[in-house]
Amino acid sequence: ERVMEECLAIKSDLVFLWDEAWFAFARFGPTYRQRTGMNAAGVLRERFKTAEHAAAYEAQQAELGDADEETLLNTRLIPPPMSRVRVYSTQSTHKTLTSLRQGSMIHVHDQDFKGEVEQAFHEAYMTHTSTSPNYQIIASLDVGRRQVELEGFEFVQRQVEAAMSMRRAIATHPQLKKYFKLLTSGDMIPEQHRESGIKSYYNPDQGWNDIWECWAKDEFVLDASRVTLAVGGTGWDGDTFKTKILMDKYGIQINKTSRNTVLFMTNIGTTRSSVAYLIEVLVQIAQELDELLDDASKMERLSFDKRVKNLMEDLPPLPDFSRFHDAFRADQITSEGDMRSAFFLSYDEDNCDYLDLHDDGLASAGKDIVSASFIIPYPPGFPILVPGQVISREILAFMRALDVNEIHGYRPDLGLRVFTDEALVRHAAKHLSEAAE
Repeated sequence: ERVMEECLAIKSDLVFLWDEAWFAFARFGPTYRQRTGMNAAGVLRERFKTAEHAAAYEAQQAELGDADEETLLNTRLIPPPMSRVRVYSTQSTHKTLTSLRQGSMIHVHDQDFKGEVEQAFHEAYMTHTSTSPNYQIIASLDVGRRQVELEGFEFVQRQVEAAMSMRRAIATHPQLKKYFKLLTSGDMIPEQHRESGIKSYYNPDQGWNDIWECWAKDEFVLDASRVTLAVGGTGWDGDTFKTKILMDKYGIQINKTSRNTVLFMTNIGTTRSSVAYLIEVLVQIAQELDELLDDASKMERLSFDKRVKNLMEDLPPLPDFSRFHDAFRADQITSEGDMRSAFFLSYDEDNCDYLDLHDDGLASAGKDIVSASFIIPYPPGFPILVPGQVISREILAFMRALDVNEIHGYRPDLGLRVFTDEALVRHAAKHLSEAAE
């Protein structure tokens, strides 16, 4: 709501598309609902009609006058009353509600939909929808909709209760606390974005905190139904813990991991017995580690402590975005670059070369080295390099320090895929020629 409000104050006819892939259940819990695109759209649309909003807008405009940029940046701007509310939300219903695989929905709250969007929207929908029969998926979506319309509130309440009971069990169990740590709002959200000051939903010494306050005030909040568990204290990284321990040994499937954490997500189908089984498994893992360390030699204990330190303390700093190479920039004033042209330029093998990541001359060559592909380590699962981006020393240091098994776009046998100097010169000349025309 706040994001849309402040954006509409800058441009009153913006169209918002919210990705709520894992948030389809939120409509059916009052705490979550206030953070959904459709609910916020309805609230804003009604607010813009009121005389109080019009008066507040006029008063702020009179107060700001010819305010400088610093003042505008530090002021919560009020959008004009004639702003158009145009909001779309996409939800993967099959992920957090009930439907067959790939069942998804697009929710629309657009005041200009009938006049400006409807025909193009339906044409695009028919273009990208399979011509194969999909009545089963549509029917399952309707069943899921009816189910949560009747029982959604109870389902979401049970889902949150399951996650909260999991938090309490892990936080208070003496054996689990030795190897596992629950990450809280205070661990993951900077203080300046937590106006409520609440650091965690549950504290063993203080008990439960009121999550209503942080969901009403804070800019960023922690979804109570998601439990992030730091597992670096076991000596295993997140991916190994997910695959070799939880999945292979105990049949527990999770999808989201980082270098030293795993994410447990409760849903409307989570039962008390499934939570109890998970806690039982974690306790068993802790007991096995206790026995292993009790019998370990001095060198084995030293090796274990080194792995834990490497996972929990010696974390490589995530590098900032460097910049796009000048060959892919329109001007020197702004920082954006033409990633599309860089992406397709790399299709020609003659434009590319490979450089060894561990080549010491790579960082000290004194010239710009430009990535020709996306480089995406898993985890964290997002690009640290994109086509056309200059490879900085910080990025090189991060990649060298990575100990993950999966890095999309990187070939260990060849190295980093980069553009040749000749390709960059040719592309820059072509770009200047097109700009002159």
